[in-house]
Amino acid sequence: MEQAREKGFGTSRKDISVPEKIALLHSEISEAYEAYRHKKIKGKGGFEEELGDVLQRLLHLSGSLKIDLEKAIIKKIGSNKKRNWNWKILNESHR
Repeated sequence: MEQAREKGFGTSRKDISVPEKIALLHSEISEAYEAYRHKKIKGKGGFEEELGDVLQRLLHLSGSLKIDLEKAIIKKIGSNKKRNWNWKILNESHR
């Protein structure tokens, strides 16, 4: 949030556009996917850097909305421990 404040990106709900921030998250995910597809893992525009961009944007959005992301992640991990996925009906591979 300190960097967002320094760069003028806004640090509260009234200072940001949530739909825009979600779109930017999507954009960064797409960039990570493209880097991975092209086997560009390290370096400028690489998969690792793009995942860093995703995390930075996510932290900015959650911080601006005063969401305790650590608490939300821990809660979700707990609920997933009890969850069962029916891999036969999902269009994903499971190994």
